[in-house]
Amino acid sequence: MAEFRTLRTATKPAIEVNQVLRNTYLLLAFTVAFACVTGTIAAAMNVPFLGGISGLIVYLVGFFGLSYLVNRTANSVWGLFWTFMFTGFIGFVAGPIVGYYLAVHPGVVAQALGVTAATFFGLSIYTITTKKDFSFLRSFIVVGFFVVIGVIICSLFFDLSAFAAAISAAMVLLACALMLYQTSQIVLGGETNYIIATNNLFVSIYLLFMNLLSLFGIMGGDD
Repeated sequence: MAEFRTLRTATKPAIEVNQVLRNTYLLLAFTVAFACVTGTIAAAMNVPFLGGISGLIVYLVGFFGLSYLVNRTANSVWGLFWTFMFTGFIGFVAGPIVGYYLAVHPGVVAQALGVTAATFFGLSIYTITTKKDFSFLRSFIVVGFFVVIGVIICSLFFDLSAFAAAISAAMVLLACALMLYQTSQIVLGGETNYIIATNNLFVSIYLLFMNLLSLFGIMGGDD
């Protein structure tokens, strides 16, 4: 995940903020579409789930390694390249999971997509119109991601299925917090790099969609 930046005291000119917003949402649209393509390819190829310790290592190395490269090259054209590599990897990994739900209960996927889109656009519009500062969420988000890593590791050794709904609900809240935080950083001038902003927002959308998928699947009796 991209590194967080503290909000700058000086307000950026509106034209610069609008340019960052426009570039961020444009790149975000392309990266989400690209992730859908790689996910579809993975599902069509019947790529297996990344399970077990080996699968976790591949996932963590891909996630944090590619995210690091995005941040490292965010001020050059290579930042765009690694952004698509990162989002493509995430889509490829998520493809088998989404494919499973499409085969078992396609309505769950439609529900998750609809709620994810509505939540993202709703929170974005709210933050942009009110220009509220959500920088106070930074500590919650950082701690939340460390907790997520801990839960993932624990799931390899313990059966956490009884807590699946609670964990997914907490992840939904974390994803929403990240959306609010990153959008406010752009609007108030704290984030001027649209590549980093795109990376953060993509992660928030991914977390929200996948955990809504899990929640709706649990409620539908598919898990």
